[in-house]
Formats: sequence, C-alpha cells, structure tokens
Amino acid sequence: MRLSRRSFLAALGAAATPAALGGCAGFSTGSGSASTEGSLTFTTWGTDAELAALRSAISAFEAANDGASVELNAVPYEQMFTNIDAQLQAGNPPDVFRVPYYTFGSYAGRDQLLDLTPHLSDGFADRFTPQAWAAVQNGGSPYGVPHHTDTSVILYDVQALADAGIDSVPQTLEEAWTWEEFADVARRLQESLPSDQSPFAYNWQGNGVTRWLSWLFEADGRFLEEDLVTPAINSDAGAAAVEFTTSFFRDNLVPRNNSISSSTYAADSWFAGTVPMVFAGAFLVPDAEATYEREWAATFPPRNERSAGDFGGNALVATAQTEQPELVARFLEFVTEAEQMREFCAGSSLLPTRADLVEEGIEFEVRPELSQVFLQQSSAVLPQDSGQVASPDMSSIITVLQDGLEASFLGDADVETTLATLSDGIEAATQ
Repeated sequence: MRLSRRSFLAALGAAATPAALGGCAGFSTGSGSASTEGSLTFTTWGTDAELAALRSAISAFEAANDGASVELNAVPYEQMFTNIDAQLQAGNPPDVFRVPYYTFGSYAGRDQLLDLTPHLSDGFADRFTPQAWAAVQNGGSPYGVPHHTDTSVILYDVQALADAGIDSVPQTLEEAWTWEEFADVARRLQESLPSDQSPFAYNWQGNGVTRWLSWLFEADGRFLEEDLVTPAINSDAGAAAVEFTTSFFRDNLVPRNNSISSSTYAADSWFAGTVPMVFAGAFLVPDAEATYEREWAATFPPRNERSAGDFGGNALVATAQTEQPELVARFLEFVTEAEQMREFCAGSSLLPTRADLVEEGIEFEVRPELSQVFLQQSSAVLPQDSGQVASPDMSSIITVLQDGLEASFLGDADVETTLATLSDGIEAATQ
C-alpha cells in the first residue's frame, strides 16, 4: 500500500511541560524480567518504506523474543482513527497503535492509553531528545514512545532563485534568513516570476495548521502557558506572527489557494510548478526526487527572535486495555533501539528521536546530503514547543487556530481581533 501524497500530507503533523522531564529520567521497574511469550496487535498506516521497516523490526523482535508475535494491521490513514475510536469504544482496541503527536494528547487525556511508567526499563527516557520525550508526556508520565519526528524546511527550485538574482542560500541553521530577509527574497522572486506564479507556499492546510505555530515560536511566543491551560497567544509575539503571516496573502506572496482551509496542499503547488519554494517535511524527499523535473535543493526556514520548527511525526502508544503491558513495553523499547530507528528513518526519509542518532546523524537513502538540513532544523524545536502541541486539548485548539487564522488571512479581521478570537477560543477549548 502506498499513500497518495495528499493523504500523507494530511497524516503528518506534543505533551506536558518541560518540568515533567526531570521526573521521568528513569523507572524503578522494567520489562527486562517479563515473559517474552504472547501475541500483540499493532495498527498503523504508512508508506511502503515505513511498512517494510516496521515489518523488518517485528521479525527481528520475534526472533529475539522466542514465543512472542506481533500482528501488524496496516490501514489507510483516512480510516485509521475512525477505526481506533470505534475499537476503543467497543472494548477491543489493538495493543499498540501509531498516533501523530498533535492528537496524542487527546487519547492520553481521556485515559485511553497505558501509563508506561512502571513498565519501561531504567534510563529509557535518556534515549531521546528532550523535545521528543516532552511530546509523549501527560501529567508528568509517559503514555507512549517517540518513534520518529519530522520538521519543515524550504525546498526550492535552484534555477528560479538564480533567475531572481538570489545566488546564495543559508547553508547552516545559524545562517537562516531573518523574517525580513525572507520577505525580501520572496519579493525578488515575485518580480521575476510570471504573473500566474507566486513566490512560495506554506504547508498549514488542515491539521497542518499546527505548523503555523513555528512562526509564533520563532517570535519567542507561546499559545499556552506552562500549565497547558491558560492562553498565552495574545502577546507581542502573537501579534508579530499573525501580522507577518497575514502579509503573505495581503502582498500576494503565496497563492490565494494556499489558505488553511484549501483542498490544495502546499506541495501540490510546488510539484505543479506554480511556486518555486515550498515549506515541506523530509517525508516528501523521495517523491520530489522521483517526480520534480528541475534541479532542486533545501534550505532552512527563516528565524526571528530565534529559530524554531514544527515537531511532526508520530508516537507509538499502547492502549490502556492491553492485557500484556510488559510485552508491549518490551516491543516499544525494541523498535526504538538505535538499529531499528536508524533503518526506519533512513529508509522512510524521517528524523530520529534518539539523542545519539541526532548527534551522530543519519543519511536518507534518497538525497542523503539533505539529511543534515532536516536534522539541524529539528534541533530548533524546544521541549516547551513540543510540550504545548501535545496538550490534551490540542484537537479543539486546532479548530480554533484554523478558524481564527483563516479570518485573518482571507477575511478582514485585524491583528487585535484575531488575537482576541484565538485567545478566547483557546480558553474555551481548555476548560
């Protein structure tokens, strides 16, 4: 099974406060002495490469744990959570399933996931980057494991930038364009492009609206206070992010159909040749290499007060109803071992959540030279960022962001009105 680009874009897209990290550095009991016998069910969606890597990991797990078996159930993303919700309601969910970080919190907040605290081995948390571990916390406890992440960088048409007189692009995270420099690049492209093209497209369609938060984080802002309840978006940073991103539409720097509610995904515009730059995740690299007909490369998103990024990707979680929590924990530990994660991420063009793999680096099987661009950008995500996105109320907050930002982008809502609407909506969502 291979997802369409649109389906996979819709699929991608973290949990308690950073303070929770300190209390989770190790666990007093572990799964090391548990029986290896038993059968687990695991439901996921995935590309061909992802499913192949997962099947390989399952085979290795079964070989290393005589008497254990894992049944993989691969379903289309469009059916994934309708099925999971129905199974949870009926009392027959899988033992393990895959979930985007931005919806993790809603399951953990409804007590539908297994608290892994007593089941993971001592020091397990130390495997992961702080931002990854923050993404699977709920109330200070881990309710999943961070399997992989992804973040957006700018894919660009080399000749189009050259034609606009842009003969150098940032080569390191520290050299990333400022907001002002990025706007200047966009205007220069605008002057050189045909009238039916726009300088760039942004990947905030649908649930991808969480990627708008990168601009807020770049302005050194928050949308939730540390309690993950109180709205924090009505701030100078919030005003800067709303004003700057609204200017994309006001100044015709993005296509009109690049709005949040659009059925046209940002990458579709880039593949169609109507924009020379697109914000996109690493998972698009194989498609781009296979189908984009001109020379293309990647560079870093712009920065303001700091660099930031979206914490995309997925966690693996166990359902609270599983009858084999120790075997589940053993499996989750196995698939996040270095060898398994490296194989999964390299073959799928995704980013690791293990700190050692981030430090060592990985190489994508397709366009390996781009691996470091994505890895460097992922380091700009802070635990305070990923922790907010995995709020138990994130599903409701997503709707607030979609409606409030769309009114600013395509309507006549001013910055003050937009911030008030977003703040009131977030407050209602977290009550």
